[in-house]
Amino acid sequence: MIERTFVMLKPDAVQRGLMGDIVARLERKGYKPVAMKLMHIPRELAERHYGEHKGKSFFMGLIDYITSGPVLVMVWEGENVVADMRAMMGKTNPKDALPGTIRGDFAQQTGRNIIHGSDSVESAKREIALFFNDYELQSWKLTSEPWLFE
Repeated sequence: MIERTFVMLKPDAVQRGLMGDIVARLERKGYKPVAMKLMHIPRELAERHYGEHKGKSFFMGLIDYITSGPVLVMVWEGENVVADMRAMMGKTNPKDALPGTIRGDFAQQTGRNIIHGSDSVESAKREIALFFNDYELQSWKLTSEPWLFE
């Protein structure tokens, strides 16, 4: 089933010059970008985005970190993209992430783990709506689709 997922390259990925490498991995896998923008997240939006963590000991540090610099927010489309993207990202703690995953290859600590991706189709819809208007989401045909799917 074709799905859409929300992906954010966090300030550490942007500052370390990893955006191109990570986007290239997602494209090479065969996923299609349907929205992408570089932005500095306002604090209020960051608190809504990470609302499920409010009250936890790490919440304020997470908000300070995610608002500390620009992020690249994206929407990707593809078959089973939500679960597959989570697998490509690797475990939240980079020390547990396998080599070959984004976190396994690029991240050192949980607090600087490079990337965020939606954990369910429902979360993806909520997160996409937080960061993108309908007119920013593109619908287009990837010409390589016949080479990716039967």
